[in-house]
This record gives sequence, C-alpha cells and structure tokens, in this order.
Amino acid sequence: MLYENKITHNKSAFLAKVRRICSLLHMNPDDLMLVMWAESRLNHRNVNPISRATGLIQFMPATAIALGTTVTKLRNMTNVEQLTWVYKYFLPYKGKIHNVYDVYKIVFFPASLGKPKDWVFQTSRLSAKTVANANPIIDKFPKDGKITVGEFETYVDQYLKKKV
Repeated sequence: MLYENKITHNKSAFLAKVRRICSLLHMNPDDLMLVMWAESRLNHRNVNPISRATGLIQFMPATAIALGTTVTKLRNMTNVEQLTWVYKYFLPYKGKIHNVYDVYKIVFFPASLGKPKDWVFQTSRLSAKTVANANPIIDKFPKDGKITVGEFETYVDQYLKKKV
C-alpha cells in the first residue's frame, strides 16, 4: 500500500483498518493513503495553524462537529481510532468514489464531486478568488484567480502522483 513505510504508530492495525474501510466504501486504499499523505503526511495529530483543520484528512472544525466530534477529540485519538471518523466522513459518498480525484475532491471541496472539468471551485459564500488565494499551489495551471476541476486534477497528476 502507498506510504505504508511512513506510518510510525500502530502500523499493522492502521493498514488493516484502511483496507477494511476502503473495502466498505468501495474505494482504492492507495487513493486514500495518497490523500492522507498529501493532507497530513499521515500524521493524525497534524493541525493547520490557520484553519485549525486537524488529523489525517484535515477535518475542519465545523466538519468535525457535524460528524459528532471535535478537532480536539480527533487530535487526541490514535491514528487507528481517527480512521473511524475518516470512514464516517466518506460514508455519504459511497458509490460515488471512482478514482483518486474523487477521493481528494471529497476532502478538498466536496461540492466539486461529479462536476465537469470547467466547473470552478466556489460556493455562494466562498468566492473563487478566496479558494484560489488559499491554494496557490493549485491555482497555477494557469494562475488566474480560480481553480477548476480540470486544474485540480492536473495538480493531483503533476504534484501528488509524481511524488509516489
């Protein structure tokens, strides 16, 4: 499995649980491992100092609350325990996850799942420019103040997949 050599705590239990939840969700364990590596370097205690996003998939505080927990509780869990919350996060998308792009879209910007390549990452409360400014590494294909699904997939191909 991708990045299994990077797991420093509860390695066999962690890998077994990744395989189990991916089987239940009908998703590729390598895809989930790639996204968790990109988001947290597989460090379940990782916290973004600006957004307070926490854990393996960088749960936002509001997302953690919606799932029935908090980022503080997530941070204090073991990596294996936190995978239960990763599963709960992905469960509503079961049957809609077809590739690594879908896995990462669900984590990065769930509204983008299933959208065409020219769809711009934005919502009625979040402008395209705000999303692009917060993610300059993605808004460079080309750098135009917006991120499309196609640009996001290019980022995954050129930046994430090449590091495997």
